[in-house]
Amino acid sequence: MAILVTGGAGYIGSHTCIELLNSGYEIIVVDNFSNSKPEALKRVSELTKKSFKSYNVDLLDQVTLEKVFFENHIESVIHFAGLKAVGESVETPLRYYHNNITGTVVLCELMQKYNVKKLVFSSSATVYGTPKYVPITEDFSLQSINPYGRTKLMIEEILRDLHLSDDNWSIALLRYFNPIGAHESGRIGEDPNGIPNNLMPYITQVAIGKRENLNIFGKDYNTHDGTGVRDYVHVVDLAKGHLKALEKIINSTGIDAFNLGTGIGYSVLDVVKIYENVTSRKIPYNFTHRRSGDIDKCYADPTKANKELGWKASKNLEDMCRDSWRWQKNNPEGYNEEIKEKI
Repeated sequence: MAILVTGGAGYIGSHTCIELLNSGYEIIVVDNFSNSKPEALKRVSELTKKSFKSYNVDLLDQVTLEKVFFENHIESVIHFAGLKAVGESVETPLRYYHNNITGTVVLCELMQKYNVKKLVFSSSATVYGTPKYVPITEDFSLQSINPYGRTKLMIEEILRDLHLSDDNWSIALLRYFNPIGAHESGRIGEDPNGIPNNLMPYITQVAIGKRENLNIFGKDYNTHDGTGVRDYVHVVDLAKGHLKALEKIINSTGIDAFNLGTGIGYSVLDVVKIYENVTSRKIPYNFTHRRSGDIDKCYADPTKANKELGWKASKNLEDMCRDSWRWQKNNPEGYNEEIKEKI
C-alpha cells in the first residue's frame, strides 16, 4: 500500500518524501516539473537509500494520471501539486483557478473511482485573509485577498462538500505559515525559478552573491520595527507534520484543519539580523513600496496540531537560517549545479 505524493519533487514535497521513506512508507510521486526538478527526487533516493516510482504527470491530464492509480495500490494521497506565487496569481488568475482547482477535482474524481478516500491537503495561512488579531486559530473566519489564496480556500470548501457527500472520506487540511530552511544534509532545499517570491531564498541568493541586495517591501507596518511579521517554520518540521496528519487520517474518518507554524512571529529585519549572525554573511538591503495584499502580522496558534496530531515545531530560526545557507552554499545555482565543497 503506497502513499501518492503529488508535487513530490517540490520544496515541501521533497522534504516530506524523505520523512515518509525514513518512516517506512512506500511512496509514489507524480510531478509535472513546472516549478521543480527531477534532480530533487534523485537526491531524495540518495539520502534515504531507497528507491520509489515517479511519474512525469500533470494533474490536468486525467488519462495519464489514471494510469498511476491503475498500476499501483494507493492507500492515501498527500496533495502538494499546484501553482503557488501570490503575485503571479494576481496577474494570471484564470491560470491559477484552472490549474489548482481543476487539477484537484481531477485527482479527487480518480481517488473516488479507485476507492482511495484518505487525503492530506496542502493548504495555506492565506485562507485567513487579513486577520483581526494574532495568533490565528483554526476557527477564524476564512477569506482571501488574492487568487492563489482563493484557490486554496475554494479547494478546502470542495473537500468539505466531498466529505459531506460521503463520510468515508478522511481529510486533513494543513494550513502552512511560512516554510523556510532546508534539509540538514544541504542536498535538497528551495530552488525557485527566476527572482524568488519568498524572503529566505532571496536572502540566501544575496548571501551567495547572486543578487546585489535584498528588497524589503514596506517599512511602515504596525510592528516593532516597521517590517512585516510572519511565522517562519522549518520545512523539515513541516514535513513531519504531514506524517502526523497521515497517521491521523489513516486511522479515522472526517475532515479537519490544522495550523502548522511555530506560534512565534519574526519581522523581516529580525530574520536578516539572525541570518547575518548565524552565517557571518552581510545582507545589504533596500526598502521599497509595500506589496498589495501584505498584512502587518501573521502568526499561528499551533495548539490544535499539538493536541490532536501530536505535532510541534522543534527547530528555531537559527536552525532555519543555518540550513538555508548550507543548501545555498553547496548549490549556488540550485539543482542546476552542484559544488562538492564541504562546509
